[in-house]
Amino acid sequence: MIDKGTFVRIRKTLLTPEERSPNLPEDTKETRLKMWAKGYLLKDADLFDIVEIKTIHGRILKGRLKEANPRYKHNFGDFVPEILTIRNIIKADLEGDLND
Repeated sequence: MIDKGTFVRIRKTLLTPEERSPNLPEDTKETRLKMWAKGYLLKDADLFDIVEIKTIHGRILKGRLKEANPRYKHNFGDFVPEILTIRNIIKADLEGDLND
């Protein structure tokens, strides 16, 4: 049981495949358009229940409860070795300009 007032993440389907534009590519057209939102749970609930939340901006949203106390999972992507090479070239150029 997840208590009322807990910060959670929900998922909501905005458009089913039938509701999507016919001008989309086939693989996109066949996929549901979903959104994820975070906010405070308005009533006690279990994972995967349909719930209402209040976002930090005060909006009330309804969706399927996916996670309690969600963590931030963003990053800057995979390591790209070429960027390190470019960094070294730029650094060498700058140091060369400073020593002339």
